[in-house]
Amino acid sequence: MAYTTINKSSEHFNTKLYTGTGSSQAITGVGFQPDLLWLKPRSTTGYNRLFDAVRGAGYQLYSNETSASGLDTNQMSAFNSDGFTLGNETGSNANGTTFVAWNWKAGTSISGATVGLGTLKTYTGSVNRTAGFSVIKYTGNGTAGHQFPHGLGVAPKMVIVKRTNSSAQWIVYHTSTGSTGATYLNDTGGFNTVQGFWNNSAPNSTSMPLGTDAAGNGNGDTYIAYCFAEKTGYSKFGKLISNGSDDGAFTYTGFAPKFVMLKPNVTDAWSHWYMFDTARKENLNDMPLYANLSTQEGYYGGSPATNYAQIDILSNGFKIRRGSGWGGGSSGRELIYMAFGQSIVGSNGVTAKAR
Repeated sequence: MAYTTINKSSEHFNTKLYTGTGSSQAITGVGFQPDLLWLKPRSTTGYNRLFDAVRGAGYQLYSNETSASGLDTNQMSAFNSDGFTLGNETGSNANGTTFVAWNWKAGTSISGATVGLGTLKTYTGSVNRTAGFSVIKYTGNGTAGHQFPHGLGVAPKMVIVKRTNSSAQWIVYHTSTGSTGATYLNDTGGFNTVQGFWNNSAPNSTSMPLGTDAAGNGNGDTYIAYCFAEKTGYSKFGKLISNGSDDGAFTYTGFAPKFVMLKPNVTDAWSHWYMFDTARKENLNDMPLYANLSTQEGYYGGSPATNYAQIDILSNGFKIRRGSGWGGGSSGRELIYMAFGQSIVGSNGVTAKAR
């Protein structure tokens, strides 16, 4: 089991379950002020809503759509020291509907000018170097070689970028697929080889390179980027190859995951962004939600997805438990993943404080 400098992972990432009331309510018990808040209805269909403290409370994006950022404080009105406040809208607070909220902490403000080629632009952000997470708002310049600082101090393993002033794909850099293209968070496509995303250049310890594609670097356009670095015993970003068996591929993370996102690296109708967490379901975890779909928990195409995507979440990793019938089960299929969780062994060999 890997040692970690993060003895209590819930101080940096936490999953909160709640039930909507139809009127304004404060959700507490997160344990920190979230700087990235990702909401999804569980018991009914509904959009994935993403809010962050850099754009400001109420400015929402939908990971299952390409639309621009919009302000709606009736959906979410405040970030608080132990959670967030919701308005009265059904998308985030419908009466009697169950919801999940995934929360990441950044917290240290940064700002300045972008770097690299072309006319330099402004950026602002919030960073948590301990946990390897930052939220960066930047302006594009349309020039290949433009770069935005990410503030992490080490190269990120995964970066999610969305243009906010107009409609655009969500483009995703992942260390396992590299810098010659991207995947889209909002659809089922595999890796797209397009130099215009990252200029065929990997991120370094200070900045993230950009190409000329308008989804990430349109001149004068505004963007939000969620940047993740890997931290031993807390977060892991990689790939696995499925074996097509119900005794499926095991992936070692070095900690007990609390959240796992999987994406088959192919283009077909089943290759969704599958999201699992231990707050909603322990093993056998067969209740995925989908970053690219509005589908309710455990459903697909409007019907219960019995024996669909299934994984076991273990003390040192996760294991696929369904060998067919979903995008991640086919033999020889590559999947990329991100995972966050809690190591049993903390810094200097001290037992970590798990919740």
